[in-house]
This record gives sequence, structure tokens and C-alpha cells, in this order.
Amino acid sequence: MNLYYYASPATFYPLAGKLIPWFAGLAVVLGAIGLYISFFIAPTDFQQGEGYRIIFIHVPAAWMSMFIYLVMAFWSAIGLAFNTRLSFLIARALAPTGAMFTFIALWTGAFWGKPMWGTWWVWDARLTSELILLFLYVGYMALQAAIDAPRRADRAGALLNLVGVINIPIIYFSVKWWNTLHQGSSVSLTGAPSMAMIMLWGMLVMALAAWMYTIAVSLARSRILILERERQTEWARAQLEGQA
Repeated sequence: MNLYYYASPATFYPLAGKLIPWFAGLAVVLGAIGLYISFFIAPTDFQQGEGYRIIFIHVPAAWMSMFIYLVMAFWSAIGLAFNTRLSFLIARALAPTGAMFTFIALWTGAFWGKPMWGTWWVWDARLTSELILLFLYVGYMALQAAIDAPRRADRAGALLNLVGVINIPIIYFSVKWWNTLHQGSSVSLTGAPSMAMIMLWGMLVMALAAWMYTIAVSLARSRILILERERQTEWARAQLEGQA
């Protein structure tokens, strides 16, 4: 497979257009299944009652907030190493969705924390590092918008992504490194989950739906960014005239 062939905006643009409906459809189907499992099949928690069901939104959003940033850092590194414009555009396309999931994770966490902890917010290690992640997303987007020269903006944003990626292991391991109010992970790669399997399936399906949504939205946003960046080329002008 010639990866440089797909790194061309003229090649990627139509391919992304064909993939968007598939990923969007998968997001809708998986989201419907995940919500049904989460709110109608999963049993009531014996300690937290019905209020625990917010974790089916909170946990996948928190997972996606970290995973998307890692993917952004990966594409930023590829862009710096191989000087591929498309890599920078994909990283840029992912940022708003990553910021959205980070905000959802913080917002739903506050709604869960109020009845469970008695407060909306504490300066807990995990909560604080997740808030820093939101600032990194917003800072990256602000930096991109503040620099007029596209190539300089790409490189500056990529460097910020690579520096900020150190925050991801801090978020993940914060409950192990410090004595935090936030509970430990219920799902581990090395041990059995500390929840009913149907609850775990609900979270996993919701996480997969969130990832399909992220791909669909990011592909659509990438197409817009490609046209904005390539508007002076004959190919891009033809695409814009076809949409008019």
C-alpha cells in the first residue's frame, strides 16, 4: 500500500466522503444499542442506585478525551517527521471533538460527584489533570487560529500536542500515584472488571459509538479544512464550484 498516495488531499478528500456515511451509521446504531443496554438492561447498582447510570456517558467520554489527544499527538509527530500537510489537518480536525468529550467528562463527573461526594468539584488529581487536558485542547485550537501562516500554525500546534501528551499518563495513573477522592479504574487490562458484565458491555458499546462518531465528524471536518487550505489550487476550485 502506497501511504503517500493517500496522503494527497486530492486522494483523501473523495475517500473521506465515501467513509463518512458508514461511520456515521455505525455511530447511530451502536449509540442506540449502548443506550438501551445502559438504561434498560443494566441492573440498578446496589450502592449508588439509579444515579450510577451516568457512568455510561461519563466513562466513554473520559476514555475518548484521552485517546483522541493521543491520536492527535501521533498525527502531529507524523506531520513533523514526514512533512505531510494531511497529518496536520487530521490532528486539527480531531481537536474540537476531543475538547467536546473532555467537557462532557468533566460535566457528567460533576453531576455524579454531587450526590456521591456531596460537592460538584474538588481539586482532585484526576479531575485537575482532566481540566488541564481541556485547556490543552482549547490552547491548541487558539494557537492554530492565532497564527496566520498555515505551515507555522501546523508546526506550533504539533509541538504543543507533543509536549502536552505527558498529561495523559498523569490522568490515567493519578488514582494510583496519589491518594485521590476519585475511585480507581473499574476496568483493567490485567484483571477482571469490578462490575457486572452487562454494565461493562454497555460502557464498551458506548465507547465504540463515540469513536465511530469521532471518525465520521473528523473526516467531515478534514474535508472542510482541505478545501480551505487548498482553495487556490485548480482541484479545490473544482470541488467548491461543484458544491455551489
